[in-house]
Amino acid sequence: MILPQEQQHEPTMFGQLVKTMRSERRLGLREFCLAAECDPSNWSKVERGLLPPPQEEATLALVAAALQIGPGSTEWETLVDAAKIGAGRIPDYVMAEPELVKKLPLFFRTLGGRKPSRADLERLAQVMRDP
Repeated sequence: MILPQEQQHEPTMFGQLVKTMRSERRLGLREFCLAAECDPSNWSKVERGLLPPPQEEATLALVAAALQIGPGSTEWETLVDAAKIGAGRIPDYVMAEPELVKKLPLFFRTLGGRKPSRADLERLAQVMRDP
């Protein structure tokens, strides 16, 4: 089914990420879906941003395995983060850090194009220096 123009979205970071990884590994959509145990029609919609990325860790693990991504690797973390963000969620490891959560408003204001104050920039610099 083709969605009306106003309901179509740009591909999500997650969808584009998986599509790029598939291409790099020379995996066709059907071959990938067979390995990841998912429906090619629905997965195509995920890659195009018409359906949200999966959130279940078991499903993400199947996707990662189909892409030959090891658990705990940088690619795994990028995949999981992109799935969370694609669903409009902040990654769990960010939300688990109370000090980091307190700094999110500054971060979002900065991303939103509002110029941070000098004090905001100094706090951000301090955050980046501290482990």
